[in-house]
Amino acid sequence: MMNVIVVGAGIVGSSVAYRVAQGGARVTVLEAERVGAGTSGVSFAWTNSNNKTPRPYHDLNVAGMRAHAALKDEFGATPWFHQSGSLEWRVDPAEVAAQAQKVARLREWGYAVEIVDKKRLGQLEPEIALSAVPDDAQIVFCPEEGWVDPVLYAGTMLRAARQRYGAALKTGVRITGLETRNGRVIGARDDSGALHEADLVINCTGRWSNETVSESVPNIPLAPTVGFLVFTPPVGVDLRRPFHAPDVDVRPDGAGRLMVRKDSLDDRFAALESRTPDCEEARIALESAAEILPGLKGVRAEAVRTTVRPIPADGLSTVGRARGVDGYYVVVTHSGVTLSPFLGQAVADEVLRGRQRPELEEFRPTRFQA
Repeated sequence: MMNVIVVGAGIVGSSVAYRVAQGGARVTVLEAERVGAGTSGVSFAWTNSNNKTPRPYHDLNVAGMRAHAALKDEFGATPWFHQSGSLEWRVDPAEVAAQAQKVARLREWGYAVEIVDKKRLGQLEPEIALSAVPDDAQIVFCPEEGWVDPVLYAGTMLRAARQRYGAALKTGVRITGLETRNGRVIGARDDSGALHEADLVINCTGRWSNETVSESVPNIPLAPTVGFLVFTPPVGVDLRRPFHAPDVDVRPDGAGRLMVRKDSLDDRFAALESRTPDCEEARIALESAAEILPGLKGVRAEAVRTTVRPIPADGLSTVGRARGVDGYYVVVTHSGVTLSPFLGQAVADEVLRGRQRPELEEFRPTRFQA
């Protein structure tokens, strides 16, 4: 039986661990903090392939969307997954033109997308103030998109991996390097110096992926970006799906809460920074959201978070084995929320069955290696 270590218990690591354990390997998940403590727990978590190019990356994200939907057949219920559709509108002429080009491309690629009028917008989201949406706005509805609760998803996958297939989860274990012998990884070392032996180490630590392996194996060049999220307290606003208005995005977040982000505020953050819920950025974000959702007027933030998105240098997923070292596999990607259930299946096929998945050929880490 293959002994596999998965490093990272976020949405990607949990998916990989579940599928690899299901495939018959002995799996141990090592996590520095708690399940979903990293980027997974601080994500807008929009499942989509709305503006993902080139075509192979679009197709990869569509595969992720379909894999999310298919989990209902396996788990019976998927309370973490909300395939509600999403809305987007643009007003600036240049943005309207770009949006129209995107819609044409998505239709050509077989993606479910509709241009709707304000009446339909009001039917889909009665809480939106239609007066806040200009008459010349171009409104797009993508019915197969939605959102995920990433931490609930990760917890469910890891619980299933443990209960159904005997996987182990160890939290509070921070991996800081890999141990190699004769060009092969034989395990992972934690910050206490202890060696966790394995036949294969799968690195799913996202933006920490290079810190996880140190320089013991080839690193992945990253170009992370910082995001700022605002969370409301429970409010009496019946928002049914994510919407993306000019410079403001809002989605439900469960238990009556909403999540708000405002693109232009991200520029105020160079790295992870602490903010309090009464900070200026939270006030600005909520005021912008309240112009569209009047039920948010006067609402103050319950919590705010900054996040660093794990993005490889060319913006595309990086999945596979590094050149020149055996026993090591890396998965680092933006769009991890959308991609995770498909990546779990694909990685298991590759590492357990030797089946090279053609969907991943454009995304190998070897593209960064001379």
